[in-house]
Amino acid sequence: MTQPLVIPFKEGEARLEWLGLARAFEAGHRLPKAEIADTFLYRGGDTLLNRAAWIDGLGVAVKAATIFPGNAEAGKPAVNGAVNLMSDSDGTLAALIDFHLVTKWKTAGDSLYGALKLARPDSREILIVGAGAVARSLIEAYGAGFPEARFTLWNRSAARAEEMAAEIPGLRVATDLEAAIAKSDIIATATMATEPVIQGDWLQPGQHLDLIGAYRPDMREVDDAALTRARIFVDSFDTTLGHIGELKIPLEAGIIAKTDVLADYYTPEAFTRSEEDITILKNGGGAHLDLMCARYILEAWQAA
Repeated sequence: MTQPLVIPFKEGEARLEWLGLARAFEAGHRLPKAEIADTFLYRGGDTLLNRAAWIDGLGVAVKAATIFPGNAEAGKPAVNGAVNLMSDSDGTLAALIDFHLVTKWKTAGDSLYGALKLARPDSREILIVGAGAVARSLIEAYGAGFPEARFTLWNRSAARAEEMAAEIPGLRVATDLEAAIAKSDIIATATMATEPVIQGDWLQPGQHLDLIGAYRPDMREVDDAALTRARIFVDSFDTTLGHIGELKIPLEAGIIAKTDVLADYYTPEAFTRSEEDITILKNGGGAHLDLMCARYILEAWQAA
């Protein structure tokens, strides 16, 4: 029996590039729509996500992820898990890919893909809200898609933001979030907030918001005003509307309707904007994107 490939983080990442992943997402969404099955288990603030996807013509991916926010206090990664990529033709295990490699590239690649569709092409000022590991990935990904952009970081703990800025050349630190938002073309939120961090009244015409952090039914990063002012898009209807508080809570409260969520990646022709529109993309992740990303990683590995 042929042994599956094992693709570790460092060696796998050396073969990847962000715009290549965006093209892989574009190609993946031209295939038949993914079959997705997600299950969520909770224990207090801890979460277990089991995500599986099957795309006819691409393959099968199964990803189990644990999110333990308290791990940070012990110096341990908050997110852990495993990714299995299986053949579409015979179901055999094609590759075991480092969980953190898939998660890093899928998450930031999802945001880049959305921004390439919704942000103004001449965007120059990008604000990252939250100074965790995702912030570093976003700087890499957005830097590939918007190579002339300058980056600013805001974090609840200014000291943590200053630490990251000391490690990343050119990264500026904001202390006033409202003022930083006013000067930004793209705003990406990657926090663990359960209550809105960004107020809709702070937003300016023409801005693009990329909402990443909220992944549970009780989590939100923006308030109702932001949603009612913006044109709302998601990466997937199936993995955002009923699972994530960012949209689930205002939908159930009647603040917005399902028809206000205009499109997901399977309807790319609906990703339109005018110069003055505020746009929001809710990045919910999803196993189908893990599958597309894992297949891209495998093909890049094989090509090298």
